[in-house]
Amino acid sequence: MEHVTEGSWESLPVPLHPGVLGVLRELGFPYMTPVQSATIPLFLKNKDVAAEAVTGSGKTLAFVIPILEILLRREEKLKKSQVGAIIITPTRELAIQIDEVLSHFTKPFPQFSQILWIGGRKPGEDVARFKEQGGNIIVATPGRLEDMFRRKAEGLALASCVRALDVLVLDEADRLLDMGFEASINTILEFLPKQRRTGLFSATQTQEVENLVRAGLRNPVRISVKEKGLAASSTQKTPSRLENYYMVCKADEKFNQLVHFLRNHKQEKHLVFFSTCACVEYYGKALEALVKSVKIMCIHGKMKYKRNKIFMEFRKLPSGILVCTDVMARGIDIPEVNWVLQYDPPSNASAFVHRCGRTARIGHGGSALVFLLPMEESYINFLAINQKCPLQEMKLQKNTMDLLPKLQSMALADRAVFEKGMKAFVSYVQAYAKHECNLIFRLKDLDFARLARGFALLRMPKMPELRGKQFPDFVPVDVNTDTIPFKDKIREKQRQKLLEQQRKEKTANEGRRKFIKNKAWSKQKAKKEKKKKMNEKRKREEGSDIEDEDMEELLNDTRLLKKFKKGKITEEEFEKGLLTSGKRRAKTADLGISDSEDC
Repeated sequence: MEHVTEGSWESLPVPLHPGVLGVLRELGFPYMTPVQSATIPLFLKNKDVAAEAVTGSGKTLAFVIPILEILLRREEKLKKSQVGAIIITPTRELAIQIDEVLSHFTKPFPQFSQILWIGGRKPGEDVARFKEQGGNIIVATPGRLEDMFRRKAEGLALASCVRALDVLVLDEADRLLDMGFEASINTILEFLPKQRRTGLFSATQTQEVENLVRAGLRNPVRISVKEKGLAASSTQKTPSRLENYYMVCKADEKFNQLVHFLRNHKQEKHLVFFSTCACVEYYGKALEALVKSVKIMCIHGKMKYKRNKIFMEFRKLPSGILVCTDVMARGIDIPEVNWVLQYDPPSNASAFVHRCGRTARIGHGGSALVFLLPMEESYINFLAINQKCPLQEMKLQKNTMDLLPKLQSMALADRAVFEKGMKAFVSYVQAYAKHECNLIFRLKDLDFARLARGFALLRMPKMPELRGKQFPDFVPVDVNTDTIPFKDKIREKQRQKLLEQQRKEKTANEGRRKFIKNKAWSKQKAKKEKKKKMNEKRKREEGSDIEDEDMEELLNDTRLLKKFKKGKITEEEFEKGLLTSGKRRAKTADLGISDSEDC
């Protein structure tokens, strides 16, 4: 490992506590990284800090160490229930990781208590733990922290506990805002004292982050730490030791290429990113069956209680595959990740940088590979310009096996796999339609037939995006998919019971008039207004039709007169024609329309 250093900890202008230096020696960090050497002195000199640094540059210690130092130097010692520091982070995985790092530093200082508040746990238990143990330092996700401020009825007066607050840290600030936590952050800020030190840390600075800086920080010192050498001149946003690759392959070749790659790198640690939770569920199941002798785990945002356990278990593994969504893209430090594989490109360009940053962290080497469809190749130039992230091409691997028939066989044998595949395809198409780089990732350019083959679908799903389209290149499997059973006998028994119930209801309802559910009053009113307008329009049209008929009769009379004068018709024929026109006009008069103009 090559260290990117800015001198030893002892060289800081403000000396650190011997206990803190001892922990740093134990953890094997004899030197500071650039972001640490720039941030820590400012924090300790009572400055607010807005720091931007490439992912994997050691931002966590850049705020953990100042928090300990500031709390140790307090004139009035903190009581058990007083909160001296709060660290807010977007995901529970990142919160767990920060809490773990913090625990190393609080060990020599038993006077400080720390508490972790994240989703996936019962709020009542968090309240009870705080009452019992206290929490001088809180590590939390925004939603749970906001919820805790509203637990006064349960005996937790958090608003009064935070009056002693010295430090607030917003980690991965841009992600906090991307994930829709802006309202929660603003609510939390209202409870906190204005006289505090605030640190805002992020790998990318967006306009939203800039707005947050103005709202939450007082005269902040801005720090932007770039990579050294060539990377500094190009303001590269990924670590310089990261080898970044891309592979261009067709939609029905992508899965085979992924499996071939993973089979050839079994002894290494991989993160495989997909665009949706449904894709993680489906392809995670597929990889478990097709890549043997490797520990494969799945994690995504819709998992509630299993996420923490899976994350902690994968961190300890020497090798393995973690199939995940962007919930694992930010700030997560998993030791010794060799490859970050992006099966689907992320929905925005900045997320690409964060995904890649899960490897090549703090001086280590690492590699990343993104799979692109032929129509998406211009994304390479976009990343080079927009994110200062150069990529080099990796050629298609040779002698890959076609595993899609095996995946289809799995779907035929188990309805759970069939349904997961259909959901994954639908979610992928919907996510693709919402891609921020929609000039490159265009839904209308997708080859749906090839994509469906790549998902090993048995048939095309019914969805609005496919309505009215024909797919001659996609051949559905000749099987009634309704007959595919669940492998899980309990689930299959429940399905059969439900089907039987539906059959009975269908038989009972045959011949009955269908019940139409009452619509909302507002919709009924709108419908009446529309109907009224249509009636008025129809009456106008009918009136114009009658007037048109009168005009035709006049023209007809004129034509008869001309023919009689020229001797083309007899006097008897002329009188008969006039009589017919008169009867028609009388009928028009009966309808209540004046024919005075005809006279």
